[in-house]
Amino acid sequence: MIAAGGVGLLAGLAACGGQPPAPPAVRPVALVYRGPASCSGCSESVATLLENCPTPFRAVYCGPKEDVRLSAASLATAKVYAQPGGGSVESAWHRMREHAEDIRGWVRAGGHYLGFCLGAYLAAATPGFGLLPGNTSQYISTRHASVRDTDDAVVSVTWRGARRHMFFQDGPVFKLDAGAAATVLATYDNGEPAAVVAGCGAGRIGLVGPHPEADKSWYTSGLANPDGIRPDLGYDLIQTTLAP
Repeated sequence: MIAAGGVGLLAGLAACGGQPPAPPAVRPVALVYRGPASCSGCSESVATLLENCPTPFRAVYCGPKEDVRLSAASLATAKVYAQPGGGSVESAWHRMREHAEDIRGWVRAGGHYLGFCLGAYLAAATPGFGLLPGNTSQYISTRHASVRDTDDAVVSVTWRGARRHMFFQDGPVFKLDAGAAATVLATYDNGEPAAVVAGCGAGRIGLVGPHPEADKSWYTSGLANPDGIRPDLGYDLIQTTLAP
């Protein structure tokens, strides 16, 4: 299903507004993986997105060298678990597969998984956590893709009917099963899904191939976003994943 009628929602997400945010100590916890399966700065950018969204979270890093380890016990304290961008799927899976059962069980019991680029690849099952009703593949390998290599780039997407631009580095497309209970928030310029939200047991997953969390430090080597650097698409992904 293609998401529609969300222009007003995106406008509302462009800034927090409304009631002042809750103090960090009383905000719901978002566990953000940080470790060898993530890239430098990726975890921090995801954490910043979560801490500043309209319904803000208290971001807590988890990983092999963090104060909080990724486990069933730590997941039980969280409303959201976020898997950020990183290196290759194979290398990341080698480091993450020991956590697959805990993550899968937590999501199916009602947790919320957010996957950004590599984290979106890992939501599938070949290899991955087995959360997505379908599979993933490289956008750069799809027909009529506007990018054909793994270099940093800016891609055009259609997000809830509006043309937008996003930072991109070898992110996935989503091959959803027929009849899957999923919403396509955005498509690439060749029509392939670029961001999806889907049910998984009693929980939900929000996945995105490009990087809505990218801040100005990501735009190097002459890259520029013609829309400006705006976090509203990331906020929409989070809020839609958390919606009942």
